Amino acid sequence: MTDGTFEKVKHSDNRMYGSQKLLLCGFPAPAQTKFMAILKMAGLQDVSVVWANEAHGQATLAALLALPDQSGAGSGSNLPRAIIVSGITENQLHGLMTICRKAGMQQALWAALTPTSETWPLAQLLTELQAERKALSD
Repeated sequence: MTDGTFEKVKHSDNRMYGSQKLLLCGFPAPAQTKFMAILKMAGLQDVSVVWANEAHGQATLAALLALPDQSGAGSGSNLPRAIIVSGITENQLHGLMTICRKAGMQQALWAALTPTSETWPLAQLLTELQAERKALSD
């Protein structure tokens, strides 16, 4: 997304915007452990993760991504399942998406952090991602 619009991620070793971290929503506690195994398969086991839940809806993405590694781990989430990536390469993102699909992971909303989206509350981003998914599937 750039300024709230969809933008396709290319295939390159260019690092995407932000510090290297993943913000994850909608993962119950048991699925968090499984996702960490997927990260290892993707070679991303050293990437920090933050597990967001309903209490984080009004926090900005920047504030959530500033939380320490494994913040929210073990707490379930009823938010829509989403994976917001920051600071990994475009190729790493494609690899992670492929492994998630092959592992049969529940479908997730995907987004890459941008200078615009980092100022958004999590709830706003999730609403935008759901609207994009609906528009693309129509």
